[in-house]
Amino acid sequence: MSETWLLRIGILAAGLILMIAIIWFGRPKKTPQGRRLDRGTGGERAEPTLGETMAAFGSSEAEGTQDELDLDSHGNDLGKRVEDSFDKIVSLFVAARAGQSFHGPDIVVAAEKAGLTFGHMNVFHRLIDRHPEQGPVFSVANIMKPGSFDMAQIQSLETPALAFFLTLPAPVNALEAWDMMLPTAQRIAELLDGVVLDEERNALGRQRIQHIRDELRAYDRQREAPPLNRGDKW
Repeated sequence: MSETWLLRIGILAAGLILMIAIIWFGRPKKTPQGRRLDRGTGGERAEPTLGETMAAFGSSEAEGTQDELDLDSHGNDLGKRVEDSFDKIVSLFVAARAGQSFHGPDIVVAAEKAGLTFGHMNVFHRLIDRHPEQGPVFSVANIMKPGSFDMAQIQSLETPALAFFLTLPAPVNALEAWDMMLPTAQRIAELLDGVVLDEERNALGRQRIQHIRDELRAYDRQREAPPLNRGDKW
């Protein structure tokens, strides 16, 4: 089993998110908003396949020189996920306003101002200060296939949205990771004159934010709780 194959398993979820989002952004949005539906089926979540990830991110990383922007991702492992397994995904989108799009150079500038690092898989990552080897807290990809940012073509790149995603467990606890991702998404939306959307392509409101925080707080508590032994008494 090749090292490249193993490295890409850690970002499997991103491919599925991007593929679904591409479909969503490519079709008209329904005006009436019904109640939020739980995506779960009550059973264990089925993880995306490697094939789905490769379809979304491409079979190889983007190539080409990046001297103009002083960004060199060739062989760049910055943002490479340390753990090869995950059990939860949290995502957000920053979308351009109706009839507009984001342009490559503006995205790069906004990412730098928001403290993101360009690296592994040719996407942007939020790394832990002084400890980048611990992997990304969250990552930011292009909503358009193959999901990466080809810096050799960045001057002509246009996209309707950016996908923010964190896979858990992360280098920090889940709630802390969210509290890093949300302000970054809001900052980039401000810089690019975009809007922040939740995973269902709806405007991200206070109620939804609180719901996500409650979910992640529960996730952290569950991971901190010691496992029950069979001999434990209730």
